[in-house]
Amino acid sequence: MKTNKTNAARILDKAGIPYELIPYRVDENNLAADHIANELGEDINQVYKTLTLKGDKTGIFVCVVAGNREVDLKKAAKASGNKNADLIPLKELLPTTGYIRGGCSPIGLKKPYPVFLDERIVEHERVYISAGQRGLQFLISPQDIAKAVSATFANVATDETI
Repeated sequence: MKTNKTNAARILDKAGIPYELIPYRVDENNLAADHIANELGEDINQVYKTLTLKGDKTGIFVCVVAGNREVDLKKAAKASGNKNADLIPLKELLPTTGYIRGGCSPIGLKKPYPVFLDERIVEHERVYISAGQRGLQFLISPQDIAKAVSATFANVATDETI
């Protein structure tokens, strides 16, 4: 089965960053990270989700956190130089990032927004993140994600798992 390359994959190719494209079966009624982990047969700790936020001072920024954690709004605000931050409304996701829910990647965003990778991501040699469309994940090293988007490693996720 041939997998079409996404814009995010082309960006990684151009930068010479190694990755694997991993397809999975999409359930339109369950776009959660635990569904993706189950489809991939992988630990939820290794499947990361991309969340888009808006800070009161700096505007839009992106956090990448493990599938079994939530973004901690206070920690994310602090890491990004804001006093307060909140997730953007779902209706703003596509016009802001160029991606839809369940297919948002930190790579290939509409604009070069600041990206914060939860610091726990470095506990893994490689992680799964969205390749920019539903049904397709990158298997990639955290350092290569950071290199691709000039990301900052920071404590931006909740301590408790969901």
